Amino acid sequence: MMDGAGAGPDLLAWVVAHAGLLAALLVAGVVAGVLAGLLGIGGGGVLVPVLYEIFGILEVDPSVQMHVALGTTMAIIAPTTLRSFASHHAKGSVDMQLWRRFAPWVVLGVVGGIVMASTSTGTVLKWVWIVASAVVAMKLAAGKEEWQLGADVPKRPWFEAAFLSFGWLSTLMSIGGGTFVVPYLTLYGRKILTAVSTAAAFGPLVAVPGVVGYIWAGWGQQLLPPFSLGYVCVAAALVVAPVSVFAAPFGVRLAHGIERRTLELAFAAFLAVVCIRFLMTV
Repeated sequence: MMDGAGAGPDLLAWVVAHAGLLAALLVAGVVAGVLAGLLGIGGGGVLVPVLYEIFGILEVDPSVQMHVALGTTMAIIAPTTLRSFASHHAKGSVDMQLWRRFAPWVVLGVVGGIVMASTSTGTVLKWVWIVASAVVAMKLAAGKEEWQLGADVPKRPWFEAAFLSFGWLSTLMSIGGGTFVVPYLTLYGRKILTAVSTAAAFGPLVAVPGVVGYIWAGWGQQLLPPFSLGYVCVAAALVVAPVSVFAAPFGVRLAHGIERRTLELAFAAFLAVVCIRFLMTV
């Protein structure tokens, strides 16, 4: 946990001693911010595996390594998702009627995800990440935006149940949720830009209560890295979050004007590599 006495000098020494790792965090923050705006994914799909490796190098106890990677990622993507949502909303491309319909169910899913994260081992959390990201990678690789299951979103209770599960899974993976929301909405007749923009509006519903939840879940844990609040490593979050927030509007601009297929394939390949890496550690 954070120790208030002498925190300033200790933090400076930590920064100097880990300059190379901090540079990697800055690069990851830029990539996460651009992806948040471009794909509506919040950037957690990049940050969770990067932070997991960095916390391993810093010798964070393996029993909490995955938890800290998830909690810190959630703290980083919270301001990024808010910035991405604001940018898309300013362009009038967010379906606010849908947002009002799914918002309470997403938050309920987040609560369930935090409860599960607080009682699960790192291995369980890795398996959630492996299975869910493998499915997402296959969907991204397949493309096929023309696939549809219906002309409009399902009626109650199926729509609400879907977003309850999206909130739950997004919390356990520490992602903005666009990886689930974008394909779901396009399968039910929404244009890709509307789906991305509405997914950006989904992100804060996960990230803001998610940060509070991960702090609560890890409060009092004795094996955390320095400068942590619960499962949130404040030092890492302070480095990455401002960069991600700065980069998010660039992704929004790209989303409104470029071909996305190459990036989707690259991100699918990245998720496949992460799945293999996590499989090697479980």
